[in-house]
Amino acid sequence: MLELLLAIGVAGLATLASRMLPFLALRRFQGHPLLRFLGEQLPAAIMTILVLFALRRLRPLGPELTLNMTAEGVPLLLAALVVAGLHLWRGNVLLSIAAGTALYMALVQNLPA
Repeated sequence: MLELLLAIGVAGLATLASRMLPFLALRRFQGHPLLRFLGEQLPAAIMTILVLFALRRLRPLGPELTLNMTAEGVPLLLAALVVAGLHLWRGNVLLSIAAGTALYMALVQNLPA
């Protein structure tokens, strides 16, 4: 039990250190234009990469340019539309992501393969 608690403690400290180290190391460059640019642009770039990664297997059109309504394509497409629609309507990131994830998981679990 002691080994488990020590392992959890070390993992927690390592996580905390890895989160704090960049802020401590870059504190003297706080007003640098490059850091300001990265702070402004990286969130949108990372979100774009995450969306593209999530939709990487989505093939909306089949081989003969017909709609691809497979068990994999429908949940991805519907969840993506719900996330986009909710975000445009409510502007709440947490609501959009939670609803899209819940819909995707419900569809994946309940649609026949």
